[in-house]
Amino acid sequence: MDEATLRVLEFDKIRRLIAGFTVSGPGRELGMELCPLAGEEDVRRSLDETSEVVIVQNERGYPPIGGNHDLRGHLRQLRTEGAFLLPDALLEILSSIEAARACRRYFAEAGRAPLLSERCRDLAGIDPLRRELKMAIGARGEILDSASFELGEIRQRLRRTRERIRALLEGMLGDDRLAGAFQDRIITERGGRYVVPVRADHRGQIEGFVHDESSSGQTLFVEPARALKDNNELQALRREEQREEERILRRLAAGVGESAVDLAANQVILAHLDLRSAAARFAVLTEAVAPQIVEQPQIRLREARHPLLLLEADGTSRSGEAVPVDLLLGREREVLVISGPNTGGKTVALKTLGLLVVMVRCGLPVPCHRDSRLHLFARVYADIGDEQSIEENLSTFSGHLTRIRRILREADGDSLVLLDEAGTGTDPAEGGALAMAVLDSLRARGARAVVTTHLNLIKGYALLHDGVENAAVEFDLQTLRPTYRLHYGIPGASSAFTIARTLGLPPDVLERAEGYLGEGEKEGLELLEQLNSKMRSLESDLEETRRLKEQARQEREKRKKLLDEIETRRQAILDKAVRRAEQVVRDAESKVKQVLKEASSAGASPAQAARLTHDVRQVRSELAEKKPEAPRGKKPRDVQLGELLRIPSLGTEGEVVKVAGGEVELSVQGKRLRLPLTSLEQFRPPRFSRARGGVRSVRSHVERSGFQPVLKLVGERVDEALARTERFLDDALLHEVREVEIVHGAGEGVLRRAVRAFLAGQRQVVSFHAADTARGGDNVTIVELRH
Repeated sequence: MDEATLRVLEFDKIRRLIAGFTVSGPGRELGMELCPLAGEEDVRRSLDETSEVVIVQNERGYPPIGGNHDLRGHLRQLRTEGAFLLPDALLEILSSIEAARACRRYFAEAGRAPLLSERCRDLAGIDPLRRELKMAIGARGEILDSASFELGEIRQRLRRTRERIRALLEGMLGDDRLAGAFQDRIITERGGRYVVPVRADHRGQIEGFVHDESSSGQTLFVEPARALKDNNELQALRREEQREEERILRRLAAGVGESAVDLAANQVILAHLDLRSAAARFAVLTEAVAPQIVEQPQIRLREARHPLLLLEADGTSRSGEAVPVDLLLGREREVLVISGPNTGGKTVALKTLGLLVVMVRCGLPVPCHRDSRLHLFARVYADIGDEQSIEENLSTFSGHLTRIRRILREADGDSLVLLDEAGTGTDPAEGGALAMAVLDSLRARGARAVVTTHLNLIKGYALLHDGVENAAVEFDLQTLRPTYRLHYGIPGASSAFTIARTLGLPPDVLERAEGYLGEGEKEGLELLEQLNSKMRSLESDLEETRRLKEQARQEREKRKKLLDEIETRRQAILDKAVRRAEQVVRDAESKVKQVLKEASSAGASPAQAARLTHDVRQVRSELAEKKPEAPRGKKPRDVQLGELLRIPSLGTEGEVVKVAGGEVELSVQGKRLRLPLTSLEQFRPPRFSRARGGVRSVRSHVERSGFQPVLKLVGERVDEALARTERFLDDALLHEVREVEIVHGAGEGVLRRAVRAFLAGQRQVVSFHAADTARGGDNVTIVELRH
């Protein structure tokens, strides 16, 4: 893939965009050197690594790569014997080491970037050098006192000497006898020696050495004789400090030289990570994805968009929305002929296809739909635009022929050829004939090609040859603006007369122009425009049909969900009615037993006792007849593992653990039962055990704001407490609360035992137990409900 093709496809702008997203010098250099990768595995790995960065960046922020510096110059400098590095260079080396450590930790902790984690494992920590540099070099590039014991001692002596000199000079400046001699009461330096400003006319009052004077000559900078010894000592200490600093820098340079290989390898890895991070930022901003790579020479780019229509040159998002286009080539169509009006978007479609193919070949994600796929063509050739050359004496047409000659010499079955305005620049008949011959040659070699044209001869070629297909760019003749959509299977109309008429060209000129056309040519153009118009209308109708179909699907889902909710609530209400009816029966039986007990204690005769017993049986029989039946479910169909089925004969439910033809094996309270499906009932909608993962039950829209999952019964009578408990459990079920608390207190334990005996007989109760000590212990019962 040559640079000429990359240039006409504007890939250099993509390079600059990616380089602009990098955060380090080495990464920026890699971005500017982006080029097609050699093998398919390299492309796949590059795309996968970029996808990993997108995921990790979303969770953890950008990778800490910014500290990576270009160390190649520093490492080359150390190859010279006796050379050492300045503190700023050592600070860059330390920053690069820290960046390598941080990146290794960042991707290791991410957990969702296996490829990059593996690559980061090769980053060397270089801990000995790192510790030495941190101890020797400060954040501003200064050499620290801790760099060596000797340096710390020298600087301590320097500080004491400075303090002694300043104390001496401040004493002189504060001496009232010398007040008139000083121009200002300040201490300054000249040539590294401390001096004071003395008026020129009072020179004789201060004994010492003049080191400088002001531009006016009115002020002399004098080193008092009394400070001479200390200033000399200060200069000697400074020279000693300089020698020690140089010795430290040479020692550090030796350590850098020993780690040069690791430092260079780290820089390469960090630059690679920076490039992948930049590609990930590009992917997020343009909603780019990695299309599926296929072996067959084909392209199916759905909803493709040109990246340069999405981002400005500085990487910011462009205003306006880029219209996506479907770009299809290969399998049934070896050559695609795109036609339509000028400024209709033909060249944009051609460049979009070529650029996206090249970007994927370079390992970059591209803005298209996720189900897109394309082949990694080994070679891409593009003849786009006018590249006439005065120096080489080439006209526009000659320039096209020169490039086509090279394409025909090199293209093969793994090549993609892009030709813009094929057959133009010369007589339309001859140019069209040459273009068709070129397409014949490319097809014979097995190459894939996309061409744009205005020539009817080439449009007809597409209609007459298998494997060649027309595509028309859509153009709004009312606004004279392209819509950038492609309609496959029909040629596009150039619409020159229609556009000229809309732009207000004189009618007589248009009439004369139409007269120059042959009748057949004129009718053919009109037919083509009508065909394109009908195609646009059909596309609009198809889009409306899709919208209505999707709307109908959503309405069906809403209706089904509503029916399921109604069925769920209906069954809940019926369950509640059954439970309350059973409670009425229990209350009635309890009252009858009480009557019998009272009658017995009152000394009723045997005849009376027999009559009362008969009446009790009669009441029990009547109540049993009036007892409402439990809601019946539907006969099971399409039973799934983990589903709950009703067992009418046992008045309970069981979980399906095995399906065997017309029978199922159920788990009921820890036991296994094998029953025929005909003896079971299925809930509508189906219910599943809580252990079943991934199954979502339909949730009703019951208002939850007024329900509290705690019931306080302390001090209440047993019958009142049990009635409240039943209503409380019903409300909890309706509000889909899985766990509730019942506070019954301790006392003599009567209420606690009654409540727990009541809970033991409730089908909606999965389990109950005393609360832990922190929540009330045996004074509180925790109840787990079915859901």
